[in-house]
Amino acid sequence: MTSEPIALPADPADAADFDATAEALDRGQRARLIRRTRTGLGLSQSEFASRFRVPIGTLRDWEQARTTAPDFAIATCG
Repeated sequence: MTSEPIALPADPADAADFDATAEALDRGQRARLIRRTRTGLGLSQSEFASRFRVPIGTLRDWEQARTTAPDFAIATCG
């Protein structure tokens, strides 16, 4: 459990919903930007990873918001 303040509280009417911190929201937005950039270029994950010299597992972690993509990756996509 995290001690970070909640940025987006869970919907009490939705049992599957959960609280989200500001860090989690940022990670999700970064994931969306990378995925949209990759698909907009018409590249597969492996093609994108190869072109930008990022390990495929790292790219997958970024796109699935398991880890936060670093600023340099966002600058490339933005």
